[in-house]
Amino acid sequence: MNMQIEKNEQAVEVNPYDAALRNFDLAADRLELDYDVRKMIKYPERCLTVNIPVRMNDGRVEHFEGHRVQHNTSRGPAKGGLRFHPNVTLDEVKALATWMTWKCAIVNIPFGGGKGGVACNPPELARQELESITRRYTCAVLPLIGPDTDIPAPDVYTNAQTMAWMMDTYSMMKGHSVPGVVTGKPVSIGGSLGRVDATGRGVFYTIQRAAEHIHLQLDKATAMVQGFGNVGSYSAKQLHDAGCRIIAVSDVNGAIYNGKGIDIPALMAYVQKGSTVVGFGGAEEINRADMLRLTADIFVPAALENTITKENAHLLNVKIIAEGANGPTTPDADEILFQNEVFLIPDILCNAGGVTVSYFEWAQDEQHMFWDESEIYRRLERIMKSSFDEVFRVHRERNVNMRLAANMLGINRVAEATKLRGLYP
Repeated sequence: MNMQIEKNEQAVEVNPYDAALRNFDLAADRLELDYDVRKMIKYPERCLTVNIPVRMNDGRVEHFEGHRVQHNTSRGPAKGGLRFHPNVTLDEVKALATWMTWKCAIVNIPFGGGKGGVACNPPELARQELESITRRYTCAVLPLIGPDTDIPAPDVYTNAQTMAWMMDTYSMMKGHSVPGVVTGKPVSIGGSLGRVDATGRGVFYTIQRAAEHIHLQLDKATAMVQGFGNVGSYSAKQLHDAGCRIIAVSDVNGAIYNGKGIDIPALMAYVQKGSTVVGFGGAEEINRADMLRLTADIFVPAALENTITKENAHLLNVKIIAEGANGPTTPDADEILFQNEVFLIPDILCNAGGVTVSYFEWAQDEQHMFWDESEIYRRLERIMKSSFDEVFRVHRERNVNMRLAANMLGINRVAEATKLRGLYP
């Protein structure tokens, strides 16, 4: 697997779904949202928990638990990734589906929010076992997913191959090829060019906009990246290509530092071979916790949720935080960062590049016509930067922090669609 993640040492302290509901209430209060509409859009529409029995390579049958949540479909089919991780819980998946609803609305694409997860530990599983888990999970959630209802995509510890197995399983059950049932597929079976680096590029585009607003020149700036999977690595590469010095990078195994700047393309090649940043010759190894004590202009948390908490938020000496991960900052930490005048680009805006290009992929599959990379990147940059501008406008006009501004924009769009559609019956 090509995903790298950080251990979530604070996860036991903050329930991500509680954080999602708290942020919803804050935004709904500022919007003075109607009570009835609140009750219609706050909670998930559907939550499915499934049993996944799999025959392992040693012959025994092992049980895994999986979930699929559709939070809201008032603006279109549910859209959201599928993650494989030992810490997957229903509450985590509900939180991620909730955030996906607002995220799709912020970038104004015609999707609602969904998410899936299986509690398993991919590094300890053989390829055949991962394929079996994926196919059994797909069969179990088949009544919910489809190109017009709910469209999964890769997430933590899943990738294009996972999506290929899902698409094949769904297609075999339907009796014909259905490429639009998932996004993030290999290009050879209906995937989109530009999908692999889409989230990282989206992070970079929002950093560009934030840097303009605080008058920070990227070619003279420094940055740190927490997590070096697809999101973290491609965010780092885009910043590196723009002349920014990446002084520290971490993954699940450790952290590295070079005050003169890390050669990101060389590091990506190194990680491709060894699956970790540890041992890279162009930097010294440091403690992962100590990385947060370094001084830099930009910090990109691209690991798991709840990595910036009230216990460590005060340590961050940075100007911009660009949330590549979902929910990396707890509500209490948000308040500390706001007081310290850190410009935070919230996750539901910052990492929306992935779902935006997923939308492009779905649209291309549906119309059987595909675009080249330059077209993908042009459309992605326009959507990400215009979405940033809309969130920033709410931030300025309503005098709220960027996270609250993003939530207000997304929630208001979902509320408007819900009111227009009404309540059936």
